[in-house]
Amino acid sequence: MASEKEAGPNKDSLRGFEVIDKIKYLLEEECPLTVSCADILAIAARDAVLLRGGPRWEVLLGRKDSLESSFSGANLLIPAPNSSLEALINNFAQQGLDIRDLVALSGSHTIGRARCVSFRQRIYQEKQEYHYGYDRYNRYTSFRRILESVCPVTGRDNKFAPLDYETPKRFDNHYFINILQGNGLLGSDNVLISQDYDGKITEMVWNYASNEELFFKSFAKSMIKMGSINVLTGDEGQIRKNCRFVNA
Repeated sequence: MASEKEAGPNKDSLRGFEVIDKIKYLLEEECPLTVSCADILAIAARDAVLLRGGPRWEVLLGRKDSLESSFSGANLLIPAPNSSLEALINNFAQQGLDIRDLVALSGSHTIGRARCVSFRQRIYQEKQEYHYGYDRYNRYTSFRRILESVCPVTGRDNKFAPLDYETPKRFDNHYFINILQGNGLLGSDNVLISQDYDGKITEMVWNYASNEELFFKSFAKSMIKMGSINVLTGDEGQIRKNCRFVNA
């Protein structure tokens, strides 16, 4: 079956699967067919955030793994890095997530990296919404020059840049400070401010930028909510022996 890892948003981007493989191997040695790969991913996401200075939350368990892969679903449902605010809101709403979840979960961009191909459009396209906070006639701000040095007009598609240039390895609220200054790496980061015409999202961003504890609480709540989307239980799925394959 076509793997979700090969879908456009994931190909040459998602990494670290060998960590999940190792966890699964150790669990299968001790407790065969007991902990699903879906639960491992949910716990690992929580612990990764915690180890980088972020909040902790209780992870609901009991998920089953899928019996198939959804290559088309990954292409259709994962938001594009150049999405408009309207597209982001609609995409999250399709999964039962509201604007508060959108803003809080966007804060995960305080850690991690993105490929050049994901933010090239944000550098070189003359769209004001990609450059909120800049003098619209000044093409050479310091942040933009940094991005241009990493990602030229053509080539180096798989060159990485941190989603948060200020504190790239710490889970904190600096992402929101960045986008208030127009320094979000992705176009879809900056539109949270530049396309928020009624000011509701901007107010949430300001609140999170000024109150890290508030962001942490909201993020944890939204992660629990997101972790309950389309959960498989009972005969709807299986507990895989190997996370890379459906059981024979």
